[in-house]
Amino acid sequence: MIAKPLLKAAASWIAIAAFAAACATTPTQQAATTPAATPEAAQAFVDNSERELMARSEYEGRIAWVYSTNINYDTEWLLQRADAEGTETRVRIASEAARYQGLNLSPETQRKLNMLRLGLTLPAPQREGAADELSQITTRLASTYSTGRIDYQGRQVTLDDLETLMGAERNPARLQEMWTEWHDVAAPMHDDYARMVEIANEGARDLGYENVAQMWLSKYDMPADDMEQEVERLWGQMEPFYEQLHCFVRNRLSANYGEAVQPRTGPIRADLLGNMWAQDWSALMPIVRPRGSAATYDTTQLLTRAGYTPVTMTEAAERFYTSLGMAELPDTFWQRSLLTRPRDRDVVCHASAWDIDNVEDLRVKQCIQINAEHFQTIHHELGHNFYQRAYNQQPFLFRDGAHDGFHEAIGDFIALNITPDYLVDIGLLRQNQVPSAAADTRSLARTSARQDFVPAVRAGDGPMALASVRRPHHAGAIQHGLVGDA
Repeated sequence: MIAKPLLKAAASWIAIAAFAAACATTPTQQAATTPAATPEAAQAFVDNSERELMARSEYEGRIAWVYSTNINYDTEWLLQRADAEGTETRVRIASEAARYQGLNLSPETQRKLNMLRLGLTLPAPQREGAADELSQITTRLASTYSTGRIDYQGRQVTLDDLETLMGAERNPARLQEMWTEWHDVAAPMHDDYARMVEIANEGARDLGYENVAQMWLSKYDMPADDMEQEVERLWGQMEPFYEQLHCFVRNRLSANYGEAVQPRTGPIRADLLGNMWAQDWSALMPIVRPRGSAATYDTTQLLTRAGYTPVTMTEAAERFYTSLGMAELPDTFWQRSLLTRPRDRDVVCHASAWDIDNVEDLRVKQCIQINAEHFQTIHHELGHNFYQRAYNQQPFLFRDGAHDGFHEAIGDFIALNITPDYLVDIGLLRQNQVPSAAADTRSLARTSARQDFVPAVRAGDGPMALASVRRPHHAGAIQHGLVGDA
């Protein structure tokens, strides 16, 4: 379904390039620069592309790391330049890869060609200046998001601090203040974001796709329409549970705050959920835990009482993996990772795992705070690092997850193992503090609340659970509509 329009677009681009070359070369020279589309030529193209992209990957990774750990005018300039060059390179490779579609190739070569065609997250059009404009926009968006601050209770507060404050605060007026003030900081990003989508959709059409969504959905070893249907099928299995969860939480919030704050019908006020993106509702457990279930342990308190630091939290997460027989992280991980927010500069605090050289230069960037959520997050992030190391002997194009979601699935699977027994094993919890089987319902409720981002994987053009979460009513935010509408 995709190959024919992609070939047509690629053939048009090749014809233009050939016409330009003909103006400066003889027909004999032109033929020499455009090899026939044979299996041998396809293999040579794949080999050359892998070498080029591996070298570029490390170059881009180091620039992106410097920018993410020190945001300023110069690092923004470097990132914009590297991103624009990288986008142009990958668009060129994706276009050329289409020449070899339909040949009798080995399964490995065919898969690599498909990956080269789909190797862009945000493709730029092939017209002059498009990659530069797209890179400027994405860098500006990242900087605005990462450096934003609000005035709260007489001090300047960053997004990572707001996350922690919202998780602990239950006063609805203060939650609304934090939520709306932050979203007011983000509001100026609207026009840039819309332009980014416009450019990327144009770039996807140049590569033979209807839009970026179709391009992304084509990365899962099935046609895009089949992938969308598969997501709908899986969502259909979970939807009844999430509808019940939504109803249950809404009723508890209404009982706790009163109908003037949270009505018993309709959407849930997003800020009341204790998470800036309404994707993790575990902060509500004191309000929504099943009746008759007593509070058990508090992992944040356990970590604080034990004197944990960002480094010791990371060491504990590493020991989880080494206990499975995996090798310790390299010394460079501890020398080069960023585990706390620096006081002297802006950084991208959103947690992420890095493999700079695609071999052994593993790092984590996370502004760790001593709480249960960040303890879970560092276990998740190291899951990426250990997975990255596991495939570092593969050909370059295969040094990645099986697909976009697989990396995240590994991290989330590991994070689910932070159980009471695990906390006993690492000395945070005493055996006599382990909840009885009667507390399983509460534990499962907490886990389901923590995983409430699942509905967000669905396409945004239909009814979905997150569209049932409304933004708090106030003059600055009411214009934005429902969560999930953006």
